[in-house]
Amino acid sequence: MNDKGGNGMAGDDVVDEVFKEIEEKNIRFIQLWFTDILGQLKSFAIHVDELEGAFAEGMGFDGSSIEGFARIDESDMLAKPDPATFQALPWRPREKGVARMFCDIFQPDGSHYEGDPRYILKRNLERLKEKGYTMYVGPELEYFYFRDDKNPETLDDGGYFDLTTLDAASDWRRDTILALEEMGIYVEYSHHEVAPSQHEIDLRYADALTMADHVMTTRMVIKEIARKHGVYATFMPKPIFGVNGSGMHTHQSLFKGDENAFFDPDDEMYLSDTCRYYIAGLLRHAGEITSITNQWVNSYKRLVPGYEAPVYISWARRNRSTLVRVPMYKPGKEKATRIEYRSPDPACNPYLAFAVMLAAGLEGIEKKYELPDPIEQDVYHLNDEERREFGIELLPGSLIEAISLTEESELVRRTLGEHIFTKFIASKKIEWDDYRVRVTPYEIEKLLPVL
Repeated sequence: MNDKGGNGMAGDDVVDEVFKEIEEKNIRFIQLWFTDILGQLKSFAIHVDELEGAFAEGMGFDGSSIEGFARIDESDMLAKPDPATFQALPWRPREKGVARMFCDIFQPDGSHYEGDPRYILKRNLERLKEKGYTMYVGPELEYFYFRDDKNPETLDDGGYFDLTTLDAASDWRRDTILALEEMGIYVEYSHHEVAPSQHEIDLRYADALTMADHVMTTRMVIKEIARKHGVYATFMPKPIFGVNGSGMHTHQSLFKGDENAFFDPDDEMYLSDTCRYYIAGLLRHAGEITSITNQWVNSYKRLVPGYEAPVYISWARRNRSTLVRVPMYKPGKEKATRIEYRSPDPACNPYLAFAVMLAAGLEGIEKKYELPDPIEQDVYHLNDEERREFGIELLPGSLIEAISLTEESELVRRTLGEHIFTKFIASKKIEWDDYRVRVTPYEIEKLLPVL
C-alpha cells in the first residue's frame, strides 16, 4: 500500500488492507519503527499473529533505554502502529517477508507521550490545520559513499552532475530509488553532488508528516542498499575537510485546500503576503532553531563560507548563498511556488526540524513580520561593513552557540514541549562537553611541534 504517512489510528478499512497485503505478500514479521529525540531510528519486531493486539492496545516496551525518553521509574511505554504506513521491506527476503510500520508512542494511561518526536510534529500540524493550512515539504538529501564506517575514503573523483565512470554509485542510486518506489516513496531527481563520492536524492513533495516518515525511511534504504553493495553510506554533515558538506535543503509551502497560499499572481515575485510573512518568520527565528535543524557538533563544520552552505541570514530568488531561496516562478506552475530553507542537514531529526521551521514561519504569519529586501549579491563576497549595512546576521558558528540561542527561545520551547526541549538541550550540552575536552589531530599537528 502507498505510504501516506500517519494520521493516528486509521479506520477499519485501512487495517483490513494491511492484513490483506500481509497475506498476499506472505509477511511473517512486522518491524515497529519510531525515533528517539535525536532522530535515531528505533525498532522491534513482532510476529504477524501479534498485530491485531498491537493495533488495539499497542505493544509495550521499556522506554528508559531510549535517548530522551523516560526515567527508570516511568519507563513503561506503548507503541501503536500506524496502519497507513505499512510497507514491505524490499531488501528483506520475499518469502516469509518483513514489513514495517511507524508507531505513535503512548503512556500506559493512553495519553500521547510528550517525548515522541512524531507526536510533536503531529501536534504542530494540528495547530496549522486549525488555521486552514496544510504544510508540504520536499527535501534534498545529500550523502557520501565510503569504503567503510572507519575511514572516509572516497570511491570516485566525480563532481556535480557527473555521468561518467567516475560516478561509481550510479547503480547504487538506481537500486535505492527502485527500493524507495516499492515503498511508495517517489524521487524527483538523483545525481552526483559537488564533492567526490557525494550524492543527492530529492524526494517528491508530500505533506510534512508523511515526508518526515519518508526521510527516516530513505536514510535507512540508502544505508541498506549501500551495505548490500559492500560500501557505507553516511549522512554525516561534514565528513571530509576541504570539500562540500552534506545538506538537506528543505522546500516548503502552505496550501489552503487545493490553493497554494504562497502564490499571488499580482505580486512582482508572485509571492503572497502569507509567503512573505513566513519567510520573515524563518529569518527572524533562524538562530534559535538552528540547533534543531543542525543538531550535531559536526554540523557546524559544514556551515562555513566557501562550500555552498548558508552562513548568512538573508533571502533571495536566484542567490544560492542565502539562507532562504525562492525558486523562480514558471507560468502555469502556481502550485510549485515554494521557499527553500537551506541550512538543515540530513542528520537532523526530521520530525523536530519540520516542526520548528513551521513554527518560525507561522510566527511570522501570525505577527505579520516585515520581510527585509532580498539580497541578490553573493553574500560571501560582501565585507563585514557591507553586511552590516544590509542588516545581515550570521547563523550560530558552533553547537554550543546554537544551543545557547535555543535555550532562550520561547518559540522552540512551545513548539517542542517542555519534555523534548529540556532533554534535547541536555543531550546536546553533553555532546559539546565531550567534544571540547578531546585533543584533536589538528592540535597535535599544529601545536605539539612548536609548544
